[in-house]
Amino acid sequence: MKLERARLALEGLSVADAFGEQQLHSGPATRELALGTRTMPRGTNWKWSDDTAMAVSIVETLALHDGIDPQELATRFARRYIAQPARGYGRGAHTVLAEIAQGTPHEIAAAQIFHGQGSCGNGGGMRSAPIGAYFCDDLAAVVEHAARSAAPTHAHADGIAGAIAIAVAAARVFAGERDPRGLLEAVVKHTPRGPTCDGVRRSIAMLRAEPITVAAELGNGSRVLASDTIPFAIWCAATNLADYAGALWACASVGGDIDTTCAMAGGIIVGAVGLKGIPAEWHAAREPLP
Repeated sequence: MKLERARLALEGLSVADAFGEQQLHSGPATRELALGTRTMPRGTNWKWSDDTAMAVSIVETLALHDGIDPQELATRFARRYIAQPARGYGRGAHTVLAEIAQGTPHEIAAAQIFHGQGSCGNGGGMRSAPIGAYFCDDLAAVVEHAARSAAPTHAHADGIAGAIAIAVAAARVFAGERDPRGLLEAVVKHTPRGPTCDGVRRSIAMLRAEPITVAAELGNGSRVLASDTIPFAIWCAATNLADYAGALWACASVGGDIDTTCAMAGGIIVGAVGLKGIPAEWHAAREPLP
């Protein structure tokens, strides 16, 4: 049952990631038309990005170890990166994963980037929804294993907090939470203090706002930081718990790091809507998972 939940989160995450990739690379005119009509091209092989590639490694690790072993996960991240480096990995991830692949311990590789501060980017959160789904009945385990999942690439405290925030949001939804305020308050309660947690806290006052207004306040991922991406993505999920497609269109409507905000929201919401809540044509168009 735990692994089935993690795989469901991966389905929600990966279809959303592929949807976002289509939007991100479609060009302004095509995207504006798609947003206006809420229609996507049919019969297209929607490629997924590094968000899904890394989430696949997380689900594999959960299946093997009943939890996250950072060394095992780092090895899987690096192996998948070397096989397909053009999946849209960020600059920091390119550096860290190449170092790990060459034998550098992940603790050293992750800590030495960005002048020794480590990454506070959104990569830890983009892949952590399956962890929340897997441990949804134990929030202490969610926090622990989400932090472990960030370790191979994110040594900065707020990068780790981003992974925890998304995993907690997914856990609460998979456990049955359907109240937007309750969901956001749970994320604030269990996420380490810092810019990402502060952003989620601010989002509670904007439950009735429009996406563009919220993105202007919280960010849309343009800076590729956890704090610039995760609060908005969780807000999109919380305010669209019954509408998987609506949440993704909301993410796409504000631009920025669309594939990542979509992946985060999709991995959370699928816990409420199930596989049937994902538009069938979108699921069919997504590139197959490994």
